[in-house]
Amino acid sequence: MSKAIMVQGCGSNVGKSMLVAGLCRALLRRGMNVAPFKPQNMSNNAAVTVDGGEIGRAQALQALACGLEPVTDMNPVLLKPENETGAQVVVHGKRIATVKARDYSAMKPRLMGAVLDSFSRLKAAHDLVIVEGAGSPAEINLRPRDIANMGFARAANVPVVLVGDIDRGGVIAQIVGTQAVLDPDDAAMVAGFVINKFRGDPSLFDDGYRQIQARSGWQGYGVLPWFTDAFRLPAEDALDLGSGPVGGGVRIACLVFSRIANFDDLDPLQAEPGVELVMVRPGQPIPGDVRLVILPGSKSTRADLAFLRAQGWDIDLAAHVRRGGHVLGICGGYQMMGRQVSDPDGVEGGPGDMQGLGLLDVATTMTPDKRLERVRARHVATGLDVAGYEIHIGRTTGADCARPFARLGAHDDGATDSTGRIAGTYLHGLFSSDSFRAAYLANLGITPSGLQHGALVEDTLDALADHLEQHLDVTGLLSLAR
Repeated sequence: MSKAIMVQGCGSNVGKSMLVAGLCRALLRRGMNVAPFKPQNMSNNAAVTVDGGEIGRAQALQALACGLEPVTDMNPVLLKPENETGAQVVVHGKRIATVKARDYSAMKPRLMGAVLDSFSRLKAAHDLVIVEGAGSPAEINLRPRDIANMGFARAANVPVVLVGDIDRGGVIAQIVGTQAVLDPDDAAMVAGFVINKFRGDPSLFDDGYRQIQARSGWQGYGVLPWFTDAFRLPAEDALDLGSGPVGGGVRIACLVFSRIANFDDLDPLQAEPGVELVMVRPGQPIPGDVRLVILPGSKSTRADLAFLRAQGWDIDLAAHVRRGGHVLGICGGYQMMGRQVSDPDGVEGGPGDMQGLGLLDVATTMTPDKRLERVRARHVATGLDVAGYEIHIGRTTGADCARPFARLGAHDDGATDSTGRIAGTYLHGLFSSDSFRAAYLANLGITPSGLQHGALVEDTLDALADHLEQHLDVTGLLSLAR
């Protein structure tokens, strides 16, 4: 009979996603048919699924850890923030609405049906489903109508393991305090806890560990030391970008927009030993010594174009181009590089037009229809094949489109200026194609390293599974599933 267990956290970014990925790989290696599931995710880092929808990037990584292709049932509700108060609502891989936070709360009861349907299908197809919560169940103001944490656990009768993050401090209060504020019936769903992100000798926390067990009555299943290779796996949160070691390689800069999206495009570049990836954050100038500036994807192109100008990055970009630097725009970043971005129907906010950066002779018109597709293309400049995906709204046309970035059969993608140094594309994931990445970097004067990025991610998942097997009671956690 199929079973399930749920990993919830004492807060956001405590390591739930990575813990689930590691458990998925560990149990796959034990011969189990395991699948990941997250009822509701909030992220602008999305992946295109094999069944033609989109889910959170973390669930796509967890699917890889399970040896599976990602499907929309693994993350039935995805929220993609577009501004401070509203988000796009994606259900079963398709956008159904853009709503304010208050209005979304009213939608939740009918979304629980979609969540439970997806969960039932996964349980029917797999031996074990490992469920990831969202945020924290201690946010009891959100408990009414909850579909992401205890609301789901109670509805689906799934036992919970609570994760505390010792690196941020106060982990005893995190766990014991969570129990104190939970409804008794919700607290009864918690079967145990795990301490994550410990630095140093875990035995130094033995007394604290015993105190948590004594005060909560919950069983502990281990103290997990900091996993030093975490930066090699796709990041769930944009705040984790650029967390790898800083080297002495050729510098490539990426602008961190306020609504940056699909930033896993950068993971293979961060892993390259000859590259130093510089994440240019708000209030920082674009360094003058970078070889390439990347304008990444954005969930709200016009808003982030205004954000870019507010940082003075448009002035820095112009200086970078005058010095002979390269610029690559991906998806929303590509749209910003043109002469104009028009949104006559208000798809991404109020209707209107905005002047672009003028780096490419193209213009973009936003359209309600979203293109979601895995693609294979041929990069025009190198003649090399690229595997990637498209996930965007908008149509871009103009004179520079006559020099496309890539060709997808009869369909051309992107644009390049007459110098070849300024280019834009709608293709996400292009740097995961090893031969293309090596040739692209060689054109920037970076000696190819021979890195096989897919193999690196697989090896890191195996190392993560080894890490969990060494420090956690994985067998005990497995025994909790029902």
